[in-house]
Amino acid sequence: MPYLSRIRINPLRTQSRRLLASPHVLHGAVQGGFPGPPGAERTLWRLDADDPYRPHVYVLSRSRPDWTHLVESAGWPGAAGERAAVRDYEPLLKRLAEGQEYAFRLTANPVRNTVKPEFLTPSQAKKLARVPEGAKARGFRVAHRTAQAQLDWFLGHTDRWGFGVSGSRTDPAAPGLAEPSDDVRDVQDVRPGSGPQEVRITARRRHSFAKGDGTRRVTFNSATFEGRLRIRDVELFSATLLAGIGPAKAYGCGLLTVAPLRQE
Repeated sequence: MPYLSRIRINPLRTQSRRLLASPHVLHGAVQGGFPGPPGAERTLWRLDADDPYRPHVYVLSRSRPDWTHLVESAGWPGAAGERAAVRDYEPLLKRLAEGQEYAFRLTANPVRNTVKPEFLTPSQAKKLARVPEGAKARGFRVAHRTAQAQLDWFLGHTDRWGFGVSGSRTDPAAPGLAEPSDDVRDVQDVRPGSGPQEVRITARRRHSFAKGDGTRRVTFNSATFEGRLRIRDVELFSATLLAGIGPAKAYGCGLLTVAPLRQE
């Protein structure tokens, strides 16, 4: 039975600063919410730090967690209100139906596979040098680095995730009003000829941190997407919610969350 958790983080505490600064450290703290050896529980998680004074960590897990260690070391153990909420995820999955619309949020690691990267890293160059002549080289995972490329990646994959992005409900500007800036136009014209769609990138980051004994570095790019989606295939969509989207899931990418649309 899956569970969705939300943990309030106190950003002024020493341990909180370590967690907020490193996806690797936060991953370890998330894994500490489950019994058994590290990695026994496969989780999806996301750090939402839009409000730097009230960051939250969301975690989707198969079994029910215990967040006492996080609340005591990085939260508000004595404060009023819900310090760590844990909710059964099954009722949401049972309510899903084709055609339903939800507000959504996703932090993902947009990448593509290519056998000919534009810029080879030293490790990629070594791998290519070891490929026998005439043999087919395996593709390399390459990050999408621009906002437009990341948006195109997201919109180009929604069908396989069981949903589509709803059309924008914003009316065209009245005559005489200023044209939108280039940044706004880039985000609106996500599919030529299809009209504006309800999706935007609210945050973009490049992460780089040491892992293990410090000799290995992990580097990846993340983008946070928000908007409005419409379910097209309930089975596919449910699987997407539970399995996550894209790589770097251990480091806070892949968790798609949905919420009822606000009444206007």
